[in-house]
Amino acid sequence: MKIQYKDKIIELDKPMTICELLKEEIENSENTVVAGIFNNEYKNLESVIEEDGKIELIDISSKEGMKVYRRTLVYIVGKAFENICPNKKMEVNYQLSNAMFCDLIDEEVTDTFLEELTQEVSKIVKENLPIRQIIMNREEAIKFFNETKTSKGRLQLDLDNNDEIFMYYCEDYYNYCYGTLANRTGATPIFEIAKYNDGFLIGYPSQSNPKEMSKFEKNKKLAWAMEEYDDINKIMKMERVYRINEAIKAGTVKDIILLAEALHEKKIAKIADNIAKNKNIKMILIAGPSSSGKTTFAQRLGIQLKLNRIKPVTISVDNYFVERKDTPRDEHGEYNFECLEAIDLELFNDHLTKLLKGEEVEIPEFDFYEGKKRYNGKKIKLEEDEILVIEGIHCLNDKLTSKIPAEQKYKVYISDLTVLNLDRFNRISTTDTRLMRRIVRDYQFRGYSAKNTIATWNKVNEGEKKNIFPFQEEANFIFNTSLVYEIGALKPIIMPLLKEITKQDSEYAEASRIMNMLKYFEEIPKEYIPTNSLLKEFVGGGDFKY
Repeated sequence: MKIQYKDKIIELDKPMTICELLKEEIENSENTVVAGIFNNEYKNLESVIEEDGKIELIDISSKEGMKVYRRTLVYIVGKAFENICPNKKMEVNYQLSNAMFCDLIDEEVTDTFLEELTQEVSKIVKENLPIRQIIMNREEAIKFFNETKTSKGRLQLDLDNNDEIFMYYCEDYYNYCYGTLANRTGATPIFEIAKYNDGFLIGYPSQSNPKEMSKFEKNKKLAWAMEEYDDINKIMKMERVYRINEAIKAGTVKDIILLAEALHEKKIAKIADNIAKNKNIKMILIAGPSSSGKTTFAQRLGIQLKLNRIKPVTISVDNYFVERKDTPRDEHGEYNFECLEAIDLELFNDHLTKLLKGEEVEIPEFDFYEGKKRYNGKKIKLEEDEILVIEGIHCLNDKLTSKIPAEQKYKVYISDLTVLNLDRFNRISTTDTRLMRRIVRDYQFRGYSAKNTIATWNKVNEGEKKNIFPFQEEANFIFNTSLVYEIGALKPIIMPLLKEITKQDSEYAEASRIMNMLKYFEEIPKEYIPTNSLLKEFVGGGDFKY
């Protein structure tokens, strides 16, 4: 066998695990190596190499590496919890800052419990125990689940065509994880367990600083928004994927869809009512990460504002870019259209100030081909019953509207804050849900392949970390655009697109990971989605213009 690693070829005369093959490189790595990529597939370090191919190592300074770190740490906490509380149950809920929020089922989280849990996790990490993946055929898995009477990983049995069912073992502890784990417990030495609200946090380092414990950002408004939806899903008994699947099979999923859409409408109406009550507000600023559904949200909010006798007037920040020659460049020498300095802030604020004074202004239209502002006679003047609505990545940053008094602004942060989980230990990433939305939208309306969308996704995320997430707590209202049924509705569209990505493509690793997660969802027909749904922004066929 010939294995390519970086710029060298390694010849093997027998199968070998990744950690044996690259033992020296793993031990001498500046940052902890937690997994690998072999022939564009994510692999545990104990995976056996049995064919020619190309191999890469994943350390915790990378996005995927930190995901593996986080999953492994959660797995270890699960083992520690079972050791000290064998007859109790814990639940991993959602991510907050660089931490996972967890709680106990029907139990109180005490200081004594947290101290015991921390000590047990430290002990397991220090022992550097092996974590092994055991693959079972269907017959073996049925026997395993019947004998252990466990719910951990049982979702795998619901798939009729799933012939490989696996568990991760560490000593006598077993659990399921739909993503790759590190091969030893010593891979996650940096962690923190702390009380938070009625549960606790499992904290971990950040990708940018993987050798130190991250400072936890409280993000109270974001936490409240996620907790609210988590509570609603539990009341609806739709906090797990299998419950959605049961409703689809029983033919009752339309009721869930209507409830989810009604919740959106109620929240949008509340925002409009809040704005109508405050006569000082003259401007609504909307921001959120990619594929949050900002365009549909703005139009649905406009309808609710009209019911309050307020007429929305939309201004696009995109028309206020600086001339191309003045556009800042990034570290690679490429134009950086996402930084705040790419906006003509002086002109933008001048126009906003004049509009709020009742003066008329001529709005430019930016010619992206020529890289210039053009004035085509589009003039607007704000009437007494009108309000400005502005949507853009910098809208929560006060520097964008520095000359406008705070009392005249109402800021809305929107994002797809997913709180639906596969099971008690496996959450569905908010970022993954947005990526699925974007893949579908890019294909439907922009002519981009799933491969192209995945290839550019990390760069999109980096821009969000710099320009959007730091300002989310500045919002007057956080609107969660997630829909509990959406992944089932996206699945029939996205699966064929992901299958077009081959093993020869570097994007295959991510495509394969998403497809493995999607296999646990029953499909929901596109025609079940209401025509005014925010989801129509991505799948098409809705009432609004985009």
